[in-house]
Amino acid sequence: MSLFDRFLDAPREYTPIPFWFLNDDLTEDELKRQIDDFAAHGVYGFIPHARMGLPESIGFMSDNWLRYTRVCVEHAARKGMYVVLYDEGMYPSGSCAGQVVAANPRHAARCLQRRRKPNLRDDDELVAEDEHYAYVNTRSGGTIRGVHYGTDDGEPGAHPAGDLLNPEAMASFRRLALDPHYETLKEHFGKTVLAVFTDEPSMLGRGAKRGVKPWTWGLEDFLDTTLGYDFLPHLAALWDDGYPDAERYRADFERALDERLEQTYYAPCQQWCREHGIALTGHPDGPCDIGALEYFDWPGQDIVWRYIEPYQDKALEGEQSTMAKCSSSAQHHYGRARNLNECFGAYGWEFTEDEMHYLTNWLFVRGVNAISPHAFYYSLRDKRRDERPPDVGPNSPWWDRYKPYADYCRRMSWLLAEGQHVCPFAILGRRSRLPWRAARVMFETQHDFNYLDIDTLLSHTTVTKDGIAIRDMHYKALIIDGRDYDDANCMEALAPMVESERVIAYAEPIAWVSCFAPTPAELVRLLDVIEFPDVTITPAHPGLRFIHMRHGGADVYFFTNEGRNPIDVEVYVSAEGPRQWWDPFGARVLEDVPHNRLRLPPLGTRILVAGETK
Repeated sequence: MSLFDRFLDAPREYTPIPFWFLNDDLTEDELKRQIDDFAAHGVYGFIPHARMGLPESIGFMSDNWLRYTRVCVEHAARKGMYVVLYDEGMYPSGSCAGQVVAANPRHAARCLQRRRKPNLRDDDELVAEDEHYAYVNTRSGGTIRGVHYGTDDGEPGAHPAGDLLNPEAMASFRRLALDPHYETLKEHFGKTVLAVFTDEPSMLGRGAKRGVKPWTWGLEDFLDTTLGYDFLPHLAALWDDGYPDAERYRADFERALDERLEQTYYAPCQQWCREHGIALTGHPDGPCDIGALEYFDWPGQDIVWRYIEPYQDKALEGEQSTMAKCSSSAQHHYGRARNLNECFGAYGWEFTEDEMHYLTNWLFVRGVNAISPHAFYYSLRDKRRDERPPDVGPNSPWWDRYKPYADYCRRMSWLLAEGQHVCPFAILGRRSRLPWRAARVMFETQHDFNYLDIDTLLSHTTVTKDGIAIRDMHYKALIIDGRDYDDANCMEALAPMVESERVIAYAEPIAWVSCFAPTPAELVRLLDVIEFPDVTITPAHPGLRFIHMRHGGADVYFFTNEGRNPIDVEVYVSAEGPRQWWDPFGARVLEDVPHNRLRLPPLGTRILVAGETK
């Protein structure tokens, strides 16, 4: 079978897997009818998601909830479809709709609060005092969104968030939210049930007390052990900008919290999933949290709230612009098969079909290979319609033409997941912070890259004068985008590359890096000296994006136009061999098209295949 034929008939497991808002009185017949409708429109998977509007007779993880979930999974199994389970009712994850705290009130989310006087009450605990303040371990007051009316943010019935930093609380969460799913559906795990989705776990919960820091019982001992010194005398640094060396103490505190969260939440959830034959997916709280993604079998992020919009600078600038490269880079560096994005949530009913296509291509060209549309609504009755709209599936204006879009997503997800990413450059980041200035330059000049965080660089790579090797990636150059990413630990590790002038400081000089690019033009010049450009276009066009994948003997280049204006350029790629152009959305080979000519309208996509296509 040719590469194009395999592309045309990509396996169903690469289907879009939408959030399915189960938000009204459920019936078995209606659940099955909607699943049949999904399949008829090319959607062969879903995430059954308890959502605001469920009747109180269907509580999250109740017998009724598990019964209806089983109906969905069994029907999906009969139809050759796939399911990703969701671990919460509703979000953020870690509380089992308040049941963790109901089982043990000491398992509510905690915080460290600074007070003028101790004023201890309830289960408060005095952690430390200085001459001005008392530092008190107390409930954060954070909650999660619920699935029944009256349990949303700020409402009296909102469920208390669980303490994600407490290993006992999180063992309770897994026992309450995950174990019953397995007991109910065990014969489908690893077959129809592919994964569990965990959603932006928050250490404080939503709407927590203001001006507090995440905490838990006994955290002071963990800080001492992790940081190697007594942290309590320096608690004031968490609040006072003028405290001596405050920035270092805050960074130490945040690093320790990240490590604690990984130990108590992410790692045990991943272990539970692996022990039960499925993947852990979803996404952490922040768009730059690349470090936490080490604990995801399908690393993920989310595009929501119009953080990314077509033709605007925010598609290339700011921390949200890094999210797609964050998850795809994590996939490569941690040796995962897929990476996922929960997309389109809370874009509003004004969301258009063109915007959906733009965001989809924005994700694909950055390497995302699992699309999770947010959301398909079970019901739009009454005020359910306005709970984090829009419906991007059955209740959208484009549902009658959804199948070509779903088929396109399945084909592209397969192409990206099964291919080997070809990328010669990396941009240095931190576990919870990724730069975007150099990234914008590289996107707009057709220089692909991945993000490599400092911890991964130091612990998982081999550095020589020729570059950085990690798993199946080899980076010929590393870019350090500003002094925020100047790390003393990197100096020794990167010494061979610094000597061979393959480390580039961008925008701001770094003392130990000899190559300095003060401008975008100089950055591009230095990169092109290190590695001959993979893609060259004439004339220049800042709206063109590409990603290069290798499938056996074929080099596959996916191009998309993110600009407002049409593209008409000569294009040359470094790969050798006969050329063939594909229309990935129309699923056809383009005959008699010049191999070096690329014409793309706004939103347009093309694939260029070089080499063996059999």
